[in-house]
Amino acid sequence: MDKTSLGLPPKSLALEISQFYTDLFMRRAFLASILPLKPDAILFLGDYFDGGPSLSDEEWKESLSRFKHIFDLKTQGKRNTQVYYLSGNHDIGYASVLSHKPEVVRRYEQEFGIRNYRFTVGKVEFVVVDAQTLDGHSQGSLTSASWDFIKNVSMDVNLNPRVLLTHIPLYRPDWTTCGPYRYSPVINQRVFHAVHDQEIVYQNYITEEKSKYLLDLLRPVLILSGHDHDQCTVTHMSKHGPVMEHTVGTISWQQGNLYPSFMLLSASNDTIQNDSSLQDAISTQLCFLPMQTHIYIWYLSQFVLTLLALLLWPTNGLGSWRYCRVFMEYTRSLISSNIFRSGAKEKNEDENCEYEMIWDAEGSMHLVKKTSKAPLTHSSERGLSERGNAVMRSTARRQISQETELSTAVDMNMDVELDMMAKLPPRASKSRTKKVIRRLMRTLRMLTVIAAVNVPLYMMLLFKDWTEQ
Repeated sequence: MDKTSLGLPPKSLALEISQFYTDLFMRRAFLASILPLKPDAILFLGDYFDGGPSLSDEEWKESLSRFKHIFDLKTQGKRNTQVYYLSGNHDIGYASVLSHKPEVVRRYEQEFGIRNYRFTVGKVEFVVVDAQTLDGHSQGSLTSASWDFIKNVSMDVNLNPRVLLTHIPLYRPDWTTCGPYRYSPVINQRVFHAVHDQEIVYQNYITEEKSKYLLDLLRPVLILSGHDHDQCTVTHMSKHGPVMEHTVGTISWQQGNLYPSFMLLSASNDTIQNDSSLQDAISTQLCFLPMQTHIYIWYLSQFVLTLLALLLWPTNGLGSWRYCRVFMEYTRSLISSNIFRSGAKEKNEDENCEYEMIWDAEGSMHLVKKTSKAPLTHSSERGLSERGNAVMRSTARRQISQETELSTAVDMNMDVELDMMAKLPPRASKSRTKKVIRRLMRTLRMLTVIAAVNVPLYMMLLFKDWTEQ
């Protein structure tokens, strides 16, 4: 991804952030998913840049440095792992660009090597072709060089199974299904030619004529391609039999495919005795990477839920403690009630009764309760508080009457004050504003605590994967 990917200004903050997280995902995938498999060889199927043909030399070198950092190419020699590259249309362009910008091809070959070559892994031969030149003018030097290489390979008598590696997939009829692992809609063939020289400026697949010619000459048992950014598996019919082609999806999560992937290929070390077992010498397994877009959506939803919980959660909780408190008070009242007390009766001195002592024949004394008659009181003495045979004096009665009148006056004054307070205008708006401010301050404090715990941990893990191993 570069400035041509999203149309963002160079060196802008948005572009820098997009590049960082795109590069970080691919670096993590390569270091954590691919290298632990300890492959004998790594095949890159093209498009290491985005606007490669249009980049200046300085911009191209900057993108190259990012590419090497993502895939840790500086330490590949220490792992004894062979790395092979294919040129893509985003690296050198189509036939129209190649015929007018030969310097683009030169700087690519200086860094990645020649564009048409072959190599052997185990007992399997791999043939790499520059697919961008196959449909160019036959008189063009780059196109003729590619077809001369293909013809030379075809004349070589080789009993080992052969795998064709091409960036642009081979032709297939429109609306050909791509198998169960494809996410995006099927792409049909489109070929655009330049007006002035009729060279190809864009194509989705190699043309039908050149695809058949390529299959007849090389007789591959398997084809691996890229370009489409999504997974696709088709079977081509040639005069030598059916040939399966796997278009491997992108390893990036920002190239239109929510399900990035890579392919694991196993090549046999045993010599193949007959043609019927050529396909058995090679096995493939499509491996999917984490769906990074879904992970970021999950992070965002968790942040929104946390923010809503902090803003809307009641200050006193959900009220469960109130029920616990009521239950504890009820239990305490049961413990202090009479049902837990002993059954012995106690003497009640407030009862209006008298006790008479009686001795039985054995000399034991018993108290017998006898009801006593209450003394008659005069009308002037009504309302007095009595206990036993004590009677209050008149001065005490006057004092009690004054206290009663005073308390009545206080109660009346309290009622008047309450009525006046009830008539005052409500101050609900001020209290609501204060509550909102207090809630926002509490939310801000909680977010600060959460960030203080999580941000350092996130940054530590982030740069641990980004820095050199």
